[in-house]
Amino acid sequence: MTQDHPTSRDLPLVPSQTALLFIDVQKFSADPQGGEYEGMDPAHFEERYGWFFRHFSSETLPNMQRLQSAFRRHGIEVMYTVIESLTRDGRDRSLDYKITGFNVPRGSRDAEVIDALAPDGDEIVIPKTSSSVFISTNIDYVLRNLGVRQLVISGLLTDQCVDSAVRDACDLGYLVTVVTDACATHSSERHEGSLRLNRGYCRQITTDALLAELDRNEL
Repeated sequence: MTQDHPTSRDLPLVPSQTALLFIDVQKFSADPQGGEYEGMDPAHFEERYGWFFRHFSSETLPNMQRLQSAFRRHGIEVMYTVIESLTRDGRDRSLDYKITGFNVPRGSRDAEVIDALAPDGDEIVIPKTSSSVFISTNIDYVLRNLGVRQLVISGLLTDQCVDSAVRDACDLGYLVTVVTDACATHSSERHEGSLRLNRGYCRQITTDALLAELDRNEL
């Protein structure tokens, strides 16, 4: 019998079948003034999150911006998901988020994508109330309506919401590409460990390599 499906995850993007998804790059958690850190002692903030924000500002965010610009230039769908409750009091959020204490009220500043990566025009922003965007939203339905088969993922945190989305997207039949230096978490050890564990689910590539691939598609 002839196979009619890909036999490898290591395939170049087909722009007409691709979307770029930024995960949780929002003011709640990707801005030092965000609600996740409200009232935190400065010394405790530095100890727990200082490395993360320095790394995010110097490497991860610039790579995200390069991806955003290139995908827009190539006419490829750019999408975002943010933690945001459907209600002000968060009664609809997952049990996990309730236990963790995460509530990003509907329409709040914390629910906005950070200014440095702000959506443009009618780019799609999907609010979620679980770690995986595929669990608490209609993103699978939306992606299929858009004709997407290849999903490029960038975002926060590598070992939490990014990892959850990668695994669920793969199980739903998408070819997933993770941009390794356009994702981040709270330590380099956690980042590398997560990439090592989900390597069997997705293609992993650097920003430079992916942008070079997109440019070759134009030749």
